[in-house]
Amino acid sequence: MQSCKENKELEEVKIPEPQKEEAPAVGNPDDVKAEEGAFGVAKLPYGYDALEPYIDARTMEIHYSKHYTGYINKLNAAIKGTDMEKKSIEDILKGLDMQNKAVRNNGGGYYNHTLYWQIMGPDAGGAPTGALAEAINKSFGSFDQFKEKFSDAAKTQFGSGWAWLVVDKTGNLAIGSTPNQDNPLMPGVDISGTPILGLDVWEHAYYLKYQNKRPDYVDAFFNVINWNAVAEKYQAATATK
Repeated sequence: MQSCKENKELEEVKIPEPQKEEAPAVGNPDDVKAEEGAFGVAKLPYGYDALEPYIDARTMEIHYSKHYTGYINKLNAAIKGTDMEKKSIEDILKGLDMQNKAVRNNGGGYYNHTLYWQIMGPDAGGAPTGALAEAINKSFGSFDQFKEKFSDAAKTQFGSGWAWLVVDKTGNLAIGSTPNQDNPLMPGVDISGTPILGLDVWEHAYYLKYQNKRPDYVDAFFNVINWNAVAEKYQAATATK
């Protein structure tokens, strides 16, 4: 038998360090276009990565370029050749036949997401000021109580849907939620009024980052609310009351 000493010396083999996976490159929201029709894509007023770390760039890209444009294309197809082609989305939704599922789902998806993009932004969060802050205090007692009630509406919405802050027909603020792509402009929903703030709680809005932890996503949302944009919507909604 050969001794171990007679064996050739073993060479040390270096195990390569695991390579850090690079995040997939994201595109440019300005390149996103809908198919030809009555309604087009509303410009995203910031880059896909602008809401990091609260909403990740990959989610924003998929949400905006795939889900959002999908609603627009299906809405345009559903209203093609009808008098709805000449109406605003608000007028379409206010006078909607709720049995018209194609317009209900896709018109709601178009309107809801357009508002969602508008009321978020980078370097945002904090608390509102001025007339909107006064209205929140009047309706809910304090900003903290508003946050608690709005968060509860978002976290407890069963399944897919939206949480809303609206100006009701009396000019006061109200909070509620709707299922799927329904919204407060539509007839017969649980909360009625002009939306000035909306939070998407469909899983496609948060699952890549938060998985099943919707409450964490809801809490993070307050860091990206553009209160100046919400205040402008509040002013416009109350100007007609």
